[in-house]
Order: sequence, then C-alpha cells, then structure tokens
Amino acid sequence: MSVPYSLLDLSPIPEGADAAAALRNSIDLARHAEACGFARVWYAEHHNMPGLACTATAVLIGQAAAATSRIKVGSGGIMLPNHAPLVVAEQFGTLARLFPGRIELGLGRAPGTDMATARALRRHMSPESADAFPAEVHELIGYFAPEAAQAPVKAIPAAGADVEAWILGSSLYGAQLAAHLGLPYAFASHFAPAALEQAARVYRELFQPSARLAAPRFMMAINVFAADDDAQGFRLASSQAQAFANLRRGRPGPLPRPVDDLAEVLSPQDRAMAGEALSISAAGGPARVRDALAELIAAYAPDEVIFAASIHDHAARRRSLEIAAQAMGALAAAPAAAE
Repeated sequence: MSVPYSLLDLSPIPEGADAAAALRNSIDLARHAEACGFARVWYAEHHNMPGLACTATAVLIGQAAAATSRIKVGSGGIMLPNHAPLVVAEQFGTLARLFPGRIELGLGRAPGTDMATARALRRHMSPESADAFPAEVHELIGYFAPEAAQAPVKAIPAAGADVEAWILGSSLYGAQLAAHLGLPYAFASHFAPAALEQAARVYRELFQPSARLAAPRFMMAINVFAADDDAQGFRLASSQAQAFANLRRGRPGPLPRPVDDLAEVLSPQDRAMAGEALSISAAGGPARVRDALAELIAAYAPDEVIFAASIHDHAARRRSLEIAAQAMGALAAAPAAAE
C-alpha cells in the first residue's frame, strides 16, 4: 500500500505565541517534512483569522522553498476569487523560475474568509464571483502555456514555467470541474468529510484526460495527531476540536492549548459538531495511527494523502509528522512482507 503523503500547513498561531513564531515554525516544519520523506508541503490561504498566519501564501511558499531543497511546495490553496488570475500567474511563475520543478498551485473557489474581508481583498467581490471560477482557472492556466509568451497580455515570467495545477474542493462542484479540466483533485476531508466518497467517485467517473494529466489523480486530506502513546495523541487532537468549535460559534482565535477532557471545555453539541467535521482523522499512538490510516486509505483508495496537523506544541507537531511518516512507511512495506 504505497501512497505518497504530504503536509497541509495553515501556520497555526498557538495560544501564548504570535504570528512571527507561527511562521518560523512553519519553515522549520517544512524542513522536517522533507527529512521525513513527505512529497510536498502546501499552505492554505485564509484571511482575518486570528489563529492563522497563512495570509500571504505565495510569500510563505517562497520562504519554505528557499529553506528546503527537494520537497515540492505549493498552495492548498490559493482562493482564486480573491485575486486577479494575472497576478497569481506572475507570483507562481516567479516562484517556479526560482525553484524549478518544485512549485504547485492548488486552486479553490471559496474566499477563505468572510464577505467583508473578501471585498477588502478584491473590491469588486460579489456573491456571484465564485461563478467565474471555471473561466478564471482557464485564464490562469493559460498564462503558463509556452505560447502565452506571444499573447498581448503576458504573465512574465509564467509562460512555459513548470507549475502543477490542482483543483481543491469540499463538494461535488470541484470534483466535476477537476474532471472536466483533466486536473488532479484534492478533497478537503479534514474539515468537510460529508461528500468525500461521492466526490472521489464523481471525479474518477467524469475525468477527461488532458495535456496535463492522463489519468485521475485524487488526494484526500486527513487530520493526524500522533504521539508516543494513545493518551498523548488524543490530547493533541483536542486543540483542533476546540478551534473548530470556536470557529463555528463565531469566536475564532489562536489555537487552544490541549486538554485531557473536551467535556470540560465544550458542550455536548460542540463536541458532536467538531467530531463530525473532524471524523477523517488518525489520532493516538503509533499503532493506532497506522491502523487508522490503513483503514481510511482502504476505504477511499486515494492516489495520495495530505495530512493536516494543527497541534499546539511545535515539538509535538514535529514528532507527529515523524510518526505519520513511519506509519506510511510501514503500510508501504506491508504487502511485500505478506508475500
């Protein structure tokens, strides 16, 4: 069961720390992910979120790429309604020239924030802006075509640059669009698991081969909270559960400190809400995490997985990545051992 594994980093700001520390931790984590054999590290775009430092996604990608040497670095994703496609092409074309073969461009159609902030990001924002997403994806990808160097409007230095584009989503819309465009598709099952199975099926059934991709390539996101024993792993997971409940209740803030018992800080309704949203997770010690990952991969048959890991303590987050990598290595070796 050899499945490539990657890291999705939202650059969380833990309680008691600040954005500068969060960004330093993200760069350190990129180096650590590379050392642990991760295929890529992606940074999400969010705005006006007190607990996340990943607002200037392209800047963070450049810093992480400069601090590493082999791992692919990209966006998970750029929220295209917030930006002019030309500007995104210029940014990622520049990154691709600086770090050839290592830059990836995941694209989403949600604003990644509230509507007031979305309007501040792109002044002509309206509820219909997301409807332009397919056309804007087509425009953006077009800037990277070699022949774009002869177009009247050029995204210098994007034309001919090696940038792999992905479509991201948490519903069937993204699955259908990725299939239609012949692009790889990543599903946000780390916080919106309801349509995971159906989205994977729709994407594969409707996929149309393209010059960029000959066959479907589906990646699912999994929360991983791994520690040296089950109790520690479950405790690490409590921070993300609290953060999710706070967000849904309109009280976003820094990533909370972990607790031994969620019942002491969250109502039954909040625990149920967070538990449902974060159900695609592997938490606990090494054996439990390995078994949970094996079960999820067997159930949904992704071509790749990407791990989300919002953990309060940075050292614990580094250790979680190590355990996750070891688990994936064990799963890859298991079929050969059985033969």
